Amino acid sequence: MPCEGCMERDNKSTGPTMEFLLLGFSELLCLRVLLFLLFLIVHLVTLAGNVMIFVAVVMEPCRPPMLFFLCQLSAIELCYTLVIVPKTLLSLAVVDGGTISFIGCAAQMHLFVALGGAECFLLVAMSYDRYVAICQPLHYIAVMSEGLCLRLAVACCLGGFAIALGLTVAIFRLPFCQSHRINHFFCDIPAVLHLACTQTYTPELPLLAACVLLLLLPFLLILTSYVCIAAALLHVTSSVGRCKAFSTCLSHLAITLLHYGCATFMYIRPKSSYSPARDKMVSLVYTNITPLLYPLIYSLRNKEIRGVLRKMLRRKKKAQLN
Repeated sequence: MPCEGCMERDNKSTGPTMEFLLLGFSELLCLRVLLFLLFLIVHLVTLAGNVMIFVAVVMEPCRPPMLFFLCQLSAIELCYTLVIVPKTLLSLAVVDGGTISFIGCAAQMHLFVALGGAECFLLVAMSYDRYVAICQPLHYIAVMSEGLCLRLAVACCLGGFAIALGLTVAIFRLPFCQSHRINHFFCDIPAVLHLACTQTYTPELPLLAACVLLLLLPFLLILTSYVCIAAALLHVTSSVGRCKAFSTCLSHLAITLLHYGCATFMYIRPKSSYSPARDKMVSLVYTNITPLLYPLIYSLRNKEIRGVLRKMLRRKKKAQLN
């Protein structure tokens, strides 16, 4: 159904001069200070964890492919949180902090989708790394060369940014309703689409195409990799060998389930099922909690990361003693 007070596309308030109002957590004004402190602490811990992994891997002279991909994952998570959280904190700290321009909203959505898409493709590259390591161990060094890893990293970023650009342009060319109040704490796709003055499902087609390219296809590729890994492990006679090989995949599996679980719930559904309160709660998970868990998952489950972090701490202690 069309929204109330829809305007024509050529109306001035639908152009680049238009502003949106992010309502955020306006229904919880009494908890504003508590929410601000909670988000700030989680944000700082997330930044510290990802910066620590990024710096530790960069300082490592000999980086295996998985560490290279982890370094890129940490960089993506750093940018990902910086796109969303500072504006959320500003809206809680300042009275008019929830106002965002048309261009600012489009830029935030583009960067958010681009970084999320790059992460989807990066998870595919990491699953391919695990496939080669387990199914073709003798050819691992030759196949997962530094050049291939670099090309995969660049392709992940370019693919995510290209698809995000097409989706963002398609959404912000729509006519918007008289009310420009976004019931969310950032310019998320369902929340902005909810303001579009359309009577058809046509505006949802770019989102559907983006979901196929960023979620469905990468997930099928990851699933294929793990089917091949499972088939290869069935031929391993030693149970200790099977457990050791599978344990190298647990961190990647945990992050894949977190990332695709939240993204699938949020974006693969019709516009009619939009629920602001529910969406904000799920968004809190994948914009604040999930980036916080990633460094913990990899530092606890990945031996290479633990080894690199120990080396970094030893170098720091030596520097302090000297």
